[in-house]
Amino acid sequence: MRILLATYPVKTIFQPMVPLAWALRTAGHEVRVASQPWFADEITRAGLTAVPVGRHNTDWRELADRFAEEVEAGRAGLPSPYDAAVTPPAELDWDTLRAGYQDMVELWHKRDNFPLVAGLVEFARQWQPDLVVWEAASYAGAIAARACGAAHARLLWSIDVFGVARERFLRLREQQPAEQQGDPLGEWLGGYARKYGFEFGEDLVTGQFSIDPLPDSLRMAAEGLDYVPVRYTPYGGRAVVPKWLQSAPARPRVGLTLGTSATEQFGGYTVSVQDILESLSDVDVEVVATVAESEQHKLGRIPDNARVVSFVPLDALAATCSVVINHTGPGTFLTTARHGVPQLNVPWDFDEPELARRAEAQGGSLVLRGDGHAVREPVLRLLHDPELRRGAAALRDDILALPSPNELVGRLEELTNKHRTAVR
Repeated sequence: MRILLATYPVKTIFQPMVPLAWALRTAGHEVRVASQPWFADEITRAGLTAVPVGRHNTDWRELADRFAEEVEAGRAGLPSPYDAAVTPPAELDWDTLRAGYQDMVELWHKRDNFPLVAGLVEFARQWQPDLVVWEAASYAGAIAARACGAAHARLLWSIDVFGVARERFLRLREQQPAEQQGDPLGEWLGGYARKYGFEFGEDLVTGQFSIDPLPDSLRMAAEGLDYVPVRYTPYGGRAVVPKWLQSAPARPRVGLTLGTSATEQFGGYTVSVQDILESLSDVDVEVVATVAESEQHKLGRIPDNARVVSFVPLDALAATCSVVINHTGPGTFLTTARHGVPQLNVPWDFDEPELARRAEAQGGSLVLRGDGHAVREPVLRLLHDPELRRGAAALRDDILALPSPNELVGRLEELTNKHRTAVR
């Protein structure tokens, strides 16, 4: 088969696609990865074949400025229609939800997809893929698939706030008078459907099926959608394991990572690394903190029990840790969870708070919101509470029980044959 992967150009969104792309390649399929031209180097560094489409667009400034304002004001984050996924249905307000979709289409979805759509459709019609796999907000992939008759699937990278919010939106929309049933996301995608000669369908929003890396204990699912589970497999780009990480630590190791998106795309961390280091300075542990070079100047005293590095491969680090403190970015969380390591989650926005809540309910994590001074007590609990350690081990087992990317290939072949409509 010919398989086209489509993503907007962000490393933490692209990287979860890489293990599946390689599984498909090693099964003998032709694989291409399409994104904006400037992102081709990131794709080829993963050993994959890049297809540059569209035009260069990396304008994160508006989101970054709004992010910084939210942090400064102490608010929980940018308003989003995807909050509907975690809001009790009885509390949803139609006008607010519809306006949220309109804002998200204008601020996020158009910006990320408009540079890709025309070039992606042109390439898909020329190359004729059998299957298009698109990152959950890269709707350009769904448009291109429908335009050429390919089967297509969303590849989720976290809990499905997109699908559940859409389900609740549509249910609430049916209760409104006809003249008030506006659908900003559907109308936007419907315009592309008409342009390329097909009818709008909900598959443009949520795929013909969805590839989901979350185990049942964490999964968020919308009714009526077809979820295909896959084991999360870490890939974080090019990496070298330093010598100090090649042997077991002499005392319990606590990892600290707040992710790359906060510094590469937005205004910085939302919790103080200095406060965390000071809070743990008298605990008999070794703290390894990965801190972006752009943030290290904000640090004062580095406690004797702490090591600060700009980068270390998370998969290698997590394997040596007794506890990991992190922002609940799904890649960071799942990489750590695969090793059965208890986690202290300090989420900020979007999917992170709900993923952290589900992880705490599962039993292998604790949650702390925003106060670095307060990490000492929960870290000690995570180090010594056998129930928390059993919960982390159970989550590891749940993840490892899912089909590997290689084991998923046969199922994807079946679903492709079921859904594609183009004549080969």
